[in-house]
Amino acid sequence: MGKEIKTVKDIPLQELLLPGHVACAGCGMAISVRHVLKILGGNTVVTVPACCLSVIQGLFPKTAVAVPLKNVPFASAAAVASGLKAGFRLQGKELNVVAIAGDGGTYDIGLQALSGAVERGEDIIYFCYDNQAYMNTGIQRSGATPYGAWTTTTPKGKKERRKDLGLMMIANGATYVATVNPSFPMDFYGKFLKAEEKKGPRVLIGYSVCPPGWRYTPELSIELGKLAVQTGAWILWEFEEGVFRFTGYSKRLAEGKAKRKPIELYLEPQGRFRNVLRDPEKLKALKRGINERWRVYRKIAEVYSSSTPG
Repeated sequence: MGKEIKTVKDIPLQELLLPGHVACAGCGMAISVRHVLKILGGNTVVTVPACCLSVIQGLFPKTAVAVPLKNVPFASAAAVASGLKAGFRLQGKELNVVAIAGDGGTYDIGLQALSGAVERGEDIIYFCYDNQAYMNTGIQRSGATPYGAWTTTTPKGKKERRKDLGLMMIANGATYVATVNPSFPMDFYGKFLKAEEKKGPRVLIGYSVCPPGWRYTPELSIELGKLAVQTGAWILWEFEEGVFRFTGYSKRLAEGKAKRKPIELYLEPQGRFRNVLRDPEKLKALKRGINERWRVYRKIAEVYSSSTPG
């Protein structure tokens, strides 16, 4: 509490995701979890369902995560976090209780537990690192997989658009909802600092690159994260106290102070979009989907602005 991070020099030096974990080179989840633990500090307890994080933390009796962490069944990360928070409250302990899960355990298998926790107003932070498929079990499509993307269960490309988890959580009544991207660390840190200071259910959704699942070379991880935002494929925003606002580079795009880069720059390095780039109709459909999401978000920002009555 009371932390202030204005520049990268203010980022805490303490490392709570230790060297020696077995994440893939360039793993977006490992980068994000490292940042999350730096922000929240040692006064934190984490719940993790079946996902990449449950594997990379290390084999018993050793672990690369230097805070208490409980591995839980696939569907239960938010439910267990809720129970832990209640138990600590009865003991008079004030801790950050954080559920960290992939998109499979959030958009799909764990959605009921997350929705229930938000409905009940549970005082937890929920962080979904969204790598857009079930990466830990073989790169199967999830509700977060983008339109047209290759997975092992969509070899010709996914036919459906991805779910919008953020808008679901706003509708459920979460205290704070935001998207983050570790390629934009100051935006990332600022939102988690806000989340730590608030009470009630706080849900953050993180863009999380995956070199083996997305079929690109690991050294491009940070650049891909930047391109995702610069092309409009990933939108940075937050919702708090009834106000929806664009943040960071996405705010510049929304205000017309910057122009979206061609989406092809983002798609071309990723083998998962090869079929899209070869098919003009699929490419048009993908672009329409991105434009539609921007249109919806702009309308929401207009309606839920700082000047909205009540």
